[in-house]
This record gives sequence, structure tokens and C-alpha cells, in this order.
Amino acid sequence: QVQLKESGPGLVKPSQTLSLTCTVSGGSITASYYHWSWIRQAPGKGLEWIGYISYSGYTYYSPALESRISISRDTSKNQFTLQLNSVTPEDTAVYYCGRGYGNLRSDYDAWGQGTQVTVSS
Repeated sequence: QVQLKESGPGLVKPSQTLSLTCTVSGGSITASYYHWSWIRQAPGKGLEWIGYISYSGYTYYSPALESRISISRDTSKNQFTLQLNSVTPEDTAVYYCGRGYGNLRSDYDAWGQGTQVTVSS
């Protein structure tokens, strides 16, 4: 059974870079043909897909965020990482990592517990 767990700072100041790591257990992030995504949910809003890194290392980002994000991976640690630059209070959300791709929970067959990120000075 694949399990995912997010980690990172809970509080980030405006204009700084947010960095979150997703640690995967029970399965390899290089296993064909999975996508490993970052998703977020702001207060009172629905899920927003941020981007993914595929089993092959290919990355694809939301057009709305692609100028500010980067997703990378460390296959030796079975982890993938999100970096979101120039954060604003509008980036405050619960951030999730998941195996799959899309804006619906049903698009994913494995899902982390989520981590709250607050952007505030």
C-alpha cells in the first residue's frame, strides 16, 4: 500500500520561497506510469492542482502557477519536492501530495494527510 507524507514549514513570510517535500513509502516514484502531484486547498475553496513530476522525471505545471513553481525529486530517498517562489497570503492553503493528476480527490489513488501552510509576516 502506497503512503505519502508531506513535510515542510507551516509558516512562510510573503515574498519568500515555500519548499515542501513528499516522502513516499510502499512504492517507487519511478514505477511506470504514475504521476506524482502537488495539490492545494485554500480556505473555502476547492482543490487546485499545482503540478506533477512523472515516473520518468517529466514535469508539468499548472499554467496559473508555472512561473513560480518547480517540482523535483530525489529517487534515492523516494521523495519529490515542491518549491513555490514569491509567496503571497493567497498561497495560504493545505498542501497535499498525491499519486495521480487532476482537481478531484477521485483522480488520485494515494493521498497524503496534508500540511497547512500559512503565508504571513
